[in-house]
Amino acid sequence: MENIVILIVVLLVVSALAYAEELPEIEGLWTDGVAVQTTAQTPREGASAIRAQIDGTWASYPLVSFPDSFWEWNRSKRMEYIQIFREMLEQGPRATRQPQLAGPHNGIIATYGQARGDSRFKLNNAIKGMGFLPKPAYLAEIINRLETNLEEPLNVKLDILDSLYANAEKYFEADRLISLELYAEPGYQTQTFINQMVNPQAVIVWMDIPTFKMKAIVRLLDPKDTALSEYEKQTIHYINLMHSFFHGAFPRDYIAAVYYATEIYDSSPGRPDARGTRVR
Repeated sequence: MENIVILIVVLLVVSALAYAEELPEIEGLWTDGVAVQTTAQTPREGASAIRAQIDGTWASYPLVSFPDSFWEWNRSKRMEYIQIFREMLEQGPRATRQPQLAGPHNGIIATYGQARGDSRFKLNNAIKGMGFLPKPAYLAEIINRLETNLEEPLNVKLDILDSLYANAEKYFEADRLISLELYAEPGYQTQTFINQMVNPQAVIVWMDIPTFKMKAIVRLLDPKDTALSEYEKQTIHYINLMHSFFHGAFPRDYIAAVYYATEIYDSSPGRPDARGTRVR
């Protein structure tokens, strides 16, 4: 089962690169082969806002914490996924459940910035795998735990993930989510990457019930950027490590994306207190 998961992800990466068109690069996104995002700043520890440049103007955007309903939905669905993978390991072809695209892992992210050479549209939408970022007090501890168990079988890894998600509010930051930019590199730029470098605003929704919408400022961190702080470098390492922990080893570390929540809405249908109501 673990090898199948690795193979699927590797094939997706290879196929995307194989079919990538040779497109002219947009100036200013790379400095000596390094993606240096100049439109957002990583907040200091404990900060209540993030600074970003939108439409040429710098401003501070207050950070908001996930409401209890978001924590409960996110945690319970992730633990349900883990249980499905356990069933697949134990029952093999007799397993009746399969993991679905719906749920908190797959964020649907809208961005707007600058059109790529093959399109007239600046607007873009993409599905990205997303997760939580540990609080600074636990970051080194969790990294060590993942590294120590990197070669363990999948059932052991599932137990570790389960223990983290069961205590999500204790271990993880309450105002940010994380992802990776798997494809962008010098010579090929995804529309999501271009938009987030030019305009760090993003809107994330999830296909599920209940469901939420999160408006965010995204901070892109290139592992090749030697000017990053130690915390930023540690953040990149964790995000890539967590990706490899479940999907298997990858040939390099990828650009990390940290989505800082500035507004949260309950978009669940059918409830008068939801239907797109802002809750934070």
